[in-house]
Amino acid sequence: MGIFSNSNQSHQNTRSDSSTTIITAGTEIRGDIKLSCNLYIDGYFEGNIVSEQEINIGKEGKIKGEIIALRVIVQGLAEGSINADRVDIKPDGKVTGSVISEEFVIEAKGIFEGNSLVKRSEENTIKNTTTKIKKEEKEKNTSDTQIDKVL
Repeated sequence: MGIFSNSNQSHQNTRSDSSTTIITAGTEIRGDIKLSCNLYIDGYFEGNIVSEQEINIGKEGKIKGEIIALRVIVQGLAEGSINADRVDIKPDGKVTGSVISEEFVIEAKGIFEGNSLVKRSEENTIKNTTTKIKKEEKEKNTSDTQIDKVL
């Protein structure tokens, strides 16, 4: 069972960025996700994830693909590339692939197999990535409109 939530309900004393999308154990998803909220995965996801917030891979969670986020916490398995301001591999968490981050923490019994690159703080992951994605989408929409006019 999977729960997707980006609730617009108003809650007293909570910020708008506190909502979390949850992919529960037993759920398999293939594709791409772009979020403005947190993401918690205890199921299986294959594809690309872009989040303006935090991605937490639970103990039963598995991700295969590219992850771009403000922060990534791995308690399960991540295969592919991670680009975040901070990456934490918790005990029994495993990352195979590449990690680009300002801060990279591997706790005792956490496993990392791959390449890592420390970036400078002015390379602000989300801001630059979001700007790049918006620019690409705008260019795509412009070219689609031009194609429609030709047809």
